[in-house]
Amino acid sequence: MVERTEEVRKKRIIVGATGASGSPLLLQCLQLIREAAEYESWLVMSESARLTMEEETGMPSSEAEKLADHVLEPGDIGAGPASGSFRTEGMLIVPCSMKTVAGICSGYADNLILRAADVTIKEQRTLVLAARETPLSVIHLRNLSTLAGIPGVRIIPPMMTFYNHSETIDDMVYHIAAKLLEPFGIEAASYRRWEGIGHGK
Repeated sequence: MVERTEEVRKKRIIVGATGASGSPLLLQCLQLIREAAEYESWLVMSESARLTMEEETGMPSSEAEKLADHVLEPGDIGAGPASGSFRTEGMLIVPCSMKTVAGICSGYADNLILRAADVTIKEQRTLVLAARETPLSVIHLRNLSTLAGIPGVRIIPPMMTFYNHSETIDDMVYHIAAKLLEPFGIEAASYRRWEGIGHGK
């Protein structure tokens, strides 16, 4: 009798990146997923995300792709994440533009990022949106409010945090990235949680 062994499947996180400011957050999130042995990333970057990354970091988008386990194009509408039967832990969109928020809110799934988000919602999996815009208009707030009321959706804007006494911008980026990945069960090694006044010094 032939004994069959099954390869242990890593936990998949779909990572979408759209054309808002926040490319360093994307890079840090991909790095943290890579450091988590049980997880793997499936990256989908919009053309606007690629342009924004080059503008903000001076690096080509290929640097983000090097950190991802799998890379898909927005036009790959027939790729695995477009179907609910493709098993994932959920999806993170970082950064998430207000255009993308509007598309998800209205169910306008005309590319793989929006379709994967739509699938994540209908399967009631975790969807984390690093929504990036300021100031927020009534339209933005209405769309975000609608999405926040859907089971599994978490709106986590990349807001600065000071209680952890960050000394550099990189420290703040790491802290926010860790918060974005926490809903998926990833505990970043240097993530500093709030332990009460006097305990964070």
